[in-house]
Amino acid sequence: MFKKLRLKSSIKKNIHQIEELEKKRYRSQSALVEAILKHETPSDEDVEYFNKYTAEIDKLRREIRSMKKEIESL
Repeated sequence: MFKKLRLKSSIKKNIHQIEELEKKRYRSQSALVEAILKHETPSDEDVEYFNKYTAEIDKLRREIRSMKKEIESL
């Protein structure tokens, strides 16, 4: 039972982290879109940030799915 509560708490924490990372990713995403609309090459820095935040978000989502499966198996 305690493990289930701990997992649910971790899921909430990960969801909050995803929300924060998505806010940061939106900034670089808007810079990328702006460059594309202006027919310019996006800044390498903006591309790096976008890819970094996307990778972190994907990792957290995989962890959430794993924790949900573990909760179901308890």
